Amino acid sequence: MMRIPALLPFGLAIFLSAAPAAAQTRHDSNAPIDFASDHFELQDRQNRVLLTGNVRITQAQMTLTAARTTVTYTGEITNGSPSVSRLDASGGVTVTRPDQSARGQYAVYDLNRRVITMLGGVTLRQGPNVINGARLSINLDTGRATIDGSGVGGTATPGGVQSQGGRVTGRFSVPKRANSTPAPATTPAPQQ
Repeated sequence: MMRIPALLPFGLAIFLSAAPAAAQTRHDSNAPIDFASDHFELQDRQNRVLLTGNVRITQAQMTLTAARTTVTYTGEITNGSPSVSRLDASGGVTVTRPDQSARGQYAVYDLNRRVITMLGGVTLRQGPNVINGARLSINLDTGRATIDGSGVGGTATPGGVQSQGGRVTGRFSVPKRANSTPAPATTPAPQQ
């Protein structure tokens, strides 16, 4: 596996290291990026690397898998490695974090903004809860996920669920409550 470090401005790195313990549960976009793929193509004049075939990218506790990923980097080289600015993934993209997973046809990870945007029959899972839509945006600093249903027609999602006419659909699980009393049964009024 080859490592590509993702670099942030020095001031932001100091801010992240000084953050309270509760805030450190967010994704560390300053962590190195490890990748594996069937094929690697360096396109140095365009400042990018093309990874194809069973692509697997990990950064801290997040994993992205896809059929194809383009890694864009700046011309700046630090410690012998380029500064990665963006990942464009396509072909059955899955992003997995400790508390959630998302699937879609395309994904863009903007390392500078620390935002992942997924498109095409998107499914977001967190525990037993499932949300389906056309477009998902995950802010890795705040953990906020936003799903839009803006799409033309229906799109198939994993599991066969359809996102119809630009709607967001889903299911939230409801845990059993220990002290809940069942609703009283109603009996129909006698007919006269």
